Amino acid sequence: MRELDEELAESGVEIRHKLQSAGLRPTRQRVALAELLFAQGDRHLAAEDLHGEALASGVPVSLATVYNTLHQFTDAGMLRILSVEGSRTYFDTNTSDHHHFYVEEDGEVIDVPVSSLSVQNLPEPPEGMEVANIDVVIRLRRKR
Repeated sequence: MRELDEELAESGVEIRHKLQSAGLRPTRQRVALAELLFAQGDRHLAAEDLHGEALASGVPVSLATVYNTLHQFTDAGMLRILSVEGSRTYFDTNTSDHHHFYVEEDGEVIDVPVSSLSVQNLPEPPEGMEVANIDVVIRLRRKR
């Protein structure tokens, strides 16, 4: 039990440092939400999913605060937004350039292995513009 407490304390210190390095003040709610987001490796979560996890973990936070925090994390470069469906936005803890599968029936987002896809023959961007990122979402459904 003591080892677990020490591990959680270490994790909290790392999260606080990560927030400070991103220019964000490590408030209690930001730290709690960041711990939920980043403790399990790369994830794709909607705000509603994180809100549910927070409440289940005993973190009293409103859905509006979760949305605001996710957008602050995105603006700070800690997350990237992934729009795969009109009414639902996912937040990706993996901020590197990569693509996704989207399982329509489950609403699940899965990373595409980096070497599996190449995008070629892009059109020239308009004058004064450059390509910032390319997001490819491959929609999947179960065979019938």
